[in-house]
Amino acid sequence: MQRKEVDILIVGAGIIGTSIGAELSRRGASVCVIDKGNVGRGCSYGNAGWMTPCFSMPLPMPGMLMKSMKWMLDPAGPLYIKPSFSLDLASWLFHFMKAMNATQARRAVDALVVLSQKSLIEYEKLGQKYPEIRFEQKGLLMASRTPAGVAAAVEELEYVKDVGVPGKKLTGEEILAMEPALKGPLLGGVYFSQEGMGEPFQVVQAMASEIRKNGGEILENCELLDLEMAGNKVDKVLTSQGEIKAKQVVIATGSWSKSLAKLLRLRIPILGGKGYAMILPKLEKQPTYPIMIVEKKIAVTPRENTLRIAGTLELVDQDFSITQRRVDNIKNGAREFLRLPDTLEVQELWAGLRPCTPDGVPLIGYHKDIPNLMLAVGHQMLGLQSGAGTGLLVADLMENKKPFVDLGVLDVNRF
Repeated sequence: MQRKEVDILIVGAGIIGTSIGAELSRRGASVCVIDKGNVGRGCSYGNAGWMTPCFSMPLPMPGMLMKSMKWMLDPAGPLYIKPSFSLDLASWLFHFMKAMNATQARRAVDALVVLSQKSLIEYEKLGQKYPEIRFEQKGLLMASRTPAGVAAAVEELEYVKDVGVPGKKLTGEEILAMEPALKGPLLGGVYFSQEGMGEPFQVVQAMASEIRKNGGEILENCELLDLEMAGNKVDKVLTSQGEIKAKQVVIATGSWSKSLAKLLRLRIPILGGKGYAMILPKLEKQPTYPIMIVEKKIAVTPRENTLRIAGTLELVDQDFSITQRRVDNIKNGAREFLRLPDTLEVQELWAGLRPCTPDGVPLIGYHKDIPNLMLAVGHQMLGLQSGAGTGLLVADLMENKKPFVDLGVLDVNRF
């Protein structure tokens, strides 16, 4: 089947791909989005639902070396790297450790905050148009029982307060007064007042609706098989549903990007960071605010009739299996801070791979060797948080507009 030529072909229909497609189609481009599965059913589906510029820390922050080495030895810890005799893993770890410096962290945080703030504004507008995404701007609580946990929360506050993310330090008593669903005693934490939340799957569906309303096309269950070059440019894309000719191609394939890049002999150093999310029945004492349980690295999101808890990061590449011990750790960690029933009914359990670059910063921009190939990959745990902003940035770059963020930090050719 020969398809008509499109201006832009986007590979990947998660939050990044649909956000790019929605923005480009709004600006009048002819857009086609393909996905080997269904819209929003990949990593975006298991997102905690947070739209939180306060969490703009890349994974390899200064001081992470000793923490990460300790966690790597514990398969049940909040960060675990599955041992593997792999040159790709060795190279990834080298760049990971190299990125643990204050200068690089500062530039990364600044860029990620801007992307996230742009996204938050866009989600507020999207929520007015699509109430089913349940956009709310209640803020976010970071709660801790330990001095180290409080220090970590305050460190996040210090990193983002000077770039327009308001927050304040709270005592344990102040947190409990603000959020009675939490169990004491608490030592303290931080409250960020402007952060948002929404339903991630519905957000992706809303972006997909925008694409279709603006004349774009989305092909589900459409797998990319090969790319045909004309000189140094991508000319045609062969898919399981036929051939698509495109002037420009955008790769927004998350944790699959590394294997896809091999078709073009490109280097995209992304590891899949496995995370878990589970949906529980609404609690008798349901939280009002989204909560980060700091020392457990557990995200708690109140929903209309249920509760979502999510957490852990297990760098395993393409392993989608569920490790029951890690699931139990999330339940047990949440139980220490929330009044969960003795018998916990899990209505839905999800495990998926977050696309992690070694320095914890996405790759966004044109590849130097293929001038019509745009990459928008590697958003680690910040896909929803920075998705709409990524859509704006990619559209601006395609229109040769001055980027609103330090593009050097996001340089796709940096590895």
